[in-house]
Amino acid sequence: MITESRQIHKSLYEADFNLWVAKTAKQLESKDFESLDLQNLIEEIWDLSRRDKKKVQSLLIRLFEHLLKVSYWKSELVNNKGHWLAEIRNFRQQINIELQDSPSLKPYILQVLDDCYQKGRAITADRSQIPLEIFPNQAIANLDQILDENWLPEHKT
Repeated sequence: MITESRQIHKSLYEADFNLWVAKTAKQLESKDFESLDLQNLIEEIWDLSRRDKKKVQSLLIRLFEHLLKVSYWKSELVNNKGHWLAEIRNFRQQINIELQDSPSLKPYILQVLDDCYQKGRAITADRSQIPLEIFPNQAIANLDQILDENWLPEHKT
């Protein structure tokens, strides 16, 4: 009984997000602007941008991780090189697709590049058990090189 009462007082947005999206899309299509749940619609639009930024940031961290693995983790290179190279290609392609769809993300990527490198560096150190100090303190390349399908870092000995 109490649950039903709470359900009645919840907005459609809180009670059934998918139904809220469908209803909102229909209201927009029919230009029924007066009925729109503007507060939640605005929040969802802002969230779209945050999701894209988080996605690109995550891909960049993983890209740095694999670039460092292929360059520094010699004991696993023979067994994992193919996998790491495929992951590097995959992450590059995904980032480049995001940039094709939203070129305005490039300044954001440049802004978070060093932070993403530091996170990828730490993950690589944890996974490889190579001391963090072995990896360069600064990003191993600029954004254009990192996203270039033909560029790989030099192998370190």
